[in-house]
Amino acid sequence: MTYRVYECDAKKKADITKILETDPYADDSFARMGYKVKDGQFLEEDRGKLYIYVKASDDLLKKADERLKGIAERCKHDVEKRIVGKIQAEEESAETGLGSIFGE
Repeated sequence: MTYRVYECDAKKKADITKILETDPYADDSFARMGYKVKDGQFLEEDRGKLYIYVKASDDLLKKADERLKGIAERCKHDVEKRIVGKIQAEEESAETGLGSIFGE
């Protein structure tokens, strides 16, 4: 699995949500790929932007590129790397918290 981070103007949230939630049971849906939408302010990035983190196979990422074309674009490499690091740290923190709840 690889990842990609896209960015768009926060005013396009309804458009992005519509694309991400379309046909969630399709084999190539965003729901099956795995995605997260984060507000720029939450990530300590551009407050006027939304960031879409997608984790999927290369073939599915190509489809994601096509579906998001014209609404969101891939982040610059340094921004993408920073955001992926923040999201992965958040996931690890959540896993650690669950481990402590269940006594692991």
